[in-house]
Amino acid sequence: MAEAEKRRRKIVFMGTPDFAAASLSHLLDWDGCQVVGVYCQPDRPCGRGQICKAPPVKVLALKHGLPIFQPSNFKNQEDIATLASLEPDLLVVAAYGLILPQDVLDIPNLGAINVHASLLPEYRGAAPIQRAIMDGLPVTGITIMAMEAGLDTGDILLQRSLAIDINDTAQSLHDELAEMGGRLVVEALQKMEQGRLVRIPQDHHRATYAKKLSKEEGRIDWNQPAWTVHNQIRGLFPWPGSWFDWHGLGKKGLRLTIHPGTIGEPVPENTAPGHIAGVVEHTLLIACQDRYYQVPVLKPAGSKALSGREFYCGYLSRCAGDYLLQDPVCPGD
Repeated sequence: MAEAEKRRRKIVFMGTPDFAAASLSHLLDWDGCQVVGVYCQPDRPCGRGQICKAPPVKVLALKHGLPIFQPSNFKNQEDIATLASLEPDLLVVAAYGLILPQDVLDIPNLGAINVHASLLPEYRGAAPIQRAIMDGLPVTGITIMAMEAGLDTGDILLQRSLAIDINDTAQSLHDELAEMGGRLVVEALQKMEQGRLVRIPQDHHRATYAKKLSKEEGRIDWNQPAWTVHNQIRGLFPWPGSWFDWHGLGKKGLRLTIHPGTIGEPVPENTAPGHIAGVVEHTLLIACQDRYYQVPVLKPAGSKALSGREFYCGYLSRCAGDYLLQDPVCPGD
């Protein structure tokens, strides 16, 4: 049989968010496989109106007319039988959000591979992108691994590194890694076709865990070094976000969510962490343990987002209390 006439491998893709949609998009653009089915998590309510919204992978699958399946889990034998009826050669999984039982992993004759956003065995788990930034790592990457019953414990098939910029946020790094993951999974499949894919067991002694994020982790402690604060804020942007309670308007305090900024000059001796020292251009200067943090955008609870200068002029001119300068004057007046 001529090379062009060889049967393309049948793939079932499993993934849910934007990160996974990038991998599916690359598979659909590659002529070396046939995507015979797409699995994603069920549509769920989101936003203030709690309107059900299709996940990004489903939106892409609908656009290409692919069969879509959305089981809540694989405890029902009928769901496993449905998957088996697709007769996949391989499962390709990326940020699916469901644990696959061994019965599912055993269905494809070539097994299952996963696109993971870290350099395994480091940062196994749910939030590798955010945790890498929060920990101040200079580099992360993508791992294509063979799946097994354990959590991200399978053999490494392909791996590539990516530098983390000092101003990368979880969103910007996510977007870069999503595209890298899509390219790398196609490369892995090409190597598999050529018999050049080498399995490398993970060193489990080096394993670390990237646990799921919580909203409470967004609370900022200004007593920390500015570098630690910067990593926290950019690692949690845009979700769940970073915030602190400002008490300039009363005892209850006003919750302020802030956007990632930059590290400024060293703070003068005896400056209290959390002290608002004024503005530089449009950023608000807040003292950390060692340096000022320059905040470009603050969003008071229940209000619209403001630049650092707008917040300084609009709020500090009409209140007194903690985190305030004496007799604040709006810059530019």
